[in-house]
Amino acid sequence: MNHRTTKFIKISCVCIAGTFLFALNSKYTSAETVYGEQPLAGISVTLDNYYNSGNMAASSEITIATWESSVAAYDYSNLGIADVENHLNIRKAAGEDQKIIAKLPKNAGCTIINEDKDGWVKIKSGKVTGYVKKEFLITGDKAAALAKKVGSLVATVNTPTLNVRSEASLLAGVVTSVPIDEELEVTSVTTDWVKVKIDADEGYVARQYIDLSYQLEKAVSVDELAAGVSGIRAQMVAYAKQFLGNPYVWGGTSLTNGTDCSGFTMGIYAKYGYYLPRVSRSQAYSGTSVNSSNIKPGDLVFYGSGSYINHVAMYIGNGQVIHASNPRTGIKISNMYYRSPIRMVRIIND
Repeated sequence: MNHRTTKFIKISCVCIAGTFLFALNSKYTSAETVYGEQPLAGISVTLDNYYNSGNMAASSEITIATWESSVAAYDYSNLGIADVENHLNIRKAAGEDQKIIAKLPKNAGCTIINEDKDGWVKIKSGKVTGYVKKEFLITGDKAAALAKKVGSLVATVNTPTLNVRSEASLLAGVVTSVPIDEELEVTSVTTDWVKVKIDADEGYVARQYIDLSYQLEKAVSVDELAAGVSGIRAQMVAYAKQFLGNPYVWGGTSLTNGTDCSGFTMGIYAKYGYYLPRVSRSQAYSGTSVNSSNIKPGDLVFYGSGSYINHVAMYIGNGQVIHASNPRTGIKISNMYYRSPIRMVRIIND
């Protein structure tokens, strides 16, 4: 945590590739001085020492408009935003025949590194570097304007484990626990507490244990399966990854046009002849319970508030799950412990 007590906003750019980012660090002081520089890769504007007891009461909330005007003059010439219906394939090299290494979801951001031959550009987004067709990117002034509309306020955990609580109080019950570096969607902010969404749940986290930022979505890497995985499990994981970046729709069951978490797992399993109940709580008791030491790709992992299950994901190996998370991110890959698992279940008896 930053313990400096200087009374100013510090706006500075750091190199976080492919992310349109306004980070609000954690000391509560006032906004008086503005300065900055263009980042080398991606857009990242840090707002340091924002709060001040004289200017912001404990019950006050931050709005995106508070800081949008501060970065209006920045040069966004290297920013690209995916202009696609669902997602844009990122390839290892320029060419339609090159291997797909990641997907850039609709309205996700990237840094344009350079332009290659035949309309291909080399980009960097998050941890991914690869090639996409330039015609599928919005750039320049249009990208700068769009970034302010499609970005989201995000809380990034800066402590090893953080409890998400049911109310803005240390005495409130714990909804779930999340690990360091996990990103949570923010719905409101006050001096001491931040209200966040995690899948279908809402809760509160202590302001001092998170860093706030306003950012675009980043590329999703298409990782290889763990060694030794084959057969129906490998096929199921590969099939599920085809839908990365597709939209989340509560109550939906379409893998392409919109689905919720249980609709996603139900659709993946149905492809291979396994028919699951419609809701996650029922899916949680449709197979054999397993633990983290023997979980296999294709097994289901369940989450929720306390012991109440309301979210499901599918394990894909290497400590990761794929799931239809929320309207902001759609279908995505997460660390299996992005929040506390409640139950793990095996449907495929092999």
